[in-house]
Amino acid sequence: MSAVADKPLLATVLGQRQSRPPIWIMRQAGRYLPEYRETRARSKGFLDLCYTPDLAVEVSLQPLARFDLDAAILFSDILVIPDALGQSVRFAEGEGPLLEPLSVETLGILRPERVLDHLAPVFETLVRLRRTLDGSKTLIGFCGSPWTVATYMLGGKGSPDQAAARLFALKHPQAFAQLMDILVDVSVDYLEAQFIAGADVVQLFESWALNLDEVAFARHVIEPNRRIIVGLRQRIPNAPIIGFPRGAAGMVRSYVDATGVNMVGLDYATPLSFANGALPADFGVQGNLDPLRLVVGGEQMEQRAREIIDGFAGRPHVFNLGHGIVPQTPIENVARLVDLVKKG
Repeated sequence: MSAVADKPLLATVLGQRQSRPPIWIMRQAGRYLPEYRETRARSKGFLDLCYTPDLAVEVSLQPLARFDLDAAILFSDILVIPDALGQSVRFAEGEGPLLEPLSVETLGILRPERVLDHLAPVFETLVRLRRTLDGSKTLIGFCGSPWTVATYMLGGKGSPDQAAARLFALKHPQAFAQLMDILVDVSVDYLEAQFIAGADVVQLFESWALNLDEVAFARHVIEPNRRIIVGLRQRIPNAPIIGFPRGAAGMVRSYVDATGVNMVGLDYATPLSFANGALPADFGVQGNLDPLRLVVGGEQMEQRAREIIDGFAGRPHVFNLGHGIVPQTPIENVARLVDLVKKG
C-alpha cells in the first residue's frame, strides 16, 4: 500500500476533505471506450482479458489516458472468485455471466485452497499498475461482497430480484452459511494479496443489496462484510476500504456503523439530504450521479453534478456515479464531467 501523500483520492477515503472532490468512475475501463473494445477483441474472451496481465494493465490505464481521473481501478470482475473456486463460469456475448448453479449437493465442488494460485495473474496486473501509475493516482482493488457473489453462484446468472439466492438462504440456512463462510475467507485472502501487490484502497461491491428485508440485510450483507473487514485489518492494519451496498436505503447507517468501512458508496437513488442526515457529519461518501444523466449530458448533467458536489461539500467526498457507467455513454460527456468536477 502506497503512502497517502499526494494521492487526493486515497486521502479522502481516509477522511481528509479536499478543496474539490477527487473523481473516478465505476466501470471506467469498459465498452464505452473504442480502445477497450479493440483490446477485448484481441483476447480469447472476457475471463482471458481479466487473467492476461498485458491486456488487463492496458485496459486499466485506458481511461486515465483520456481523462484526468484520480484513480485507476484494477480491471477484473467479481466473478473471478467463483471461477477460482472451481465453479463453471463463462461470459456469453449479449447475455452476461452464466454459471452452473450450485445446489446443496454440489457445494462440495468448491476448492478454496486453489483460489490464490488461480488468481496470480490478477496480482501481477496490480504489481504492474503500481509500477506504471503516476504518483498522484490512487490504485483501487476490489472484490464482490459475499451476498452479491452468492446470488450469481446460486442463481447461475444475474437476476432482478435474486430470488434463487433468497430462497436458498431461507430453505437451506446451514448450507448457505457454509457458502458464505467460504466466500468471507477467500475474500480476505484475495484482498490481502491485492494490498500486497500494490493496491492503495479496496472497494467491496455489494451490488445486489437492494432486495433484502432488514433481517436478511443484517445477516447476508452487514455481517459478512464486517467479517471481511475485521479479518483483512488483522493482516493489513488500517486497510482503507470503501463499501458500496447498492440499495441499502434506510439501512445505510447500520451498514456503516457495523462494518467499519472508511467510506460508503451511495447509489443514485439515495437523496443527498437523506445521506447527510443519516450519516455522521464527518463520514466520507462516494457518488452518486445517475449513469443515464451521463449518457444524455448537457445542462441537466452539469446541474446535478454541481448539486452533488455542493450537497457533500461539508464532508469527505469522492465523486463517482451511483452505479457503473453504461456502454452507450458518449466519451465527450465523460470528459465534460471530469472537467467540471476538477475545475468547476
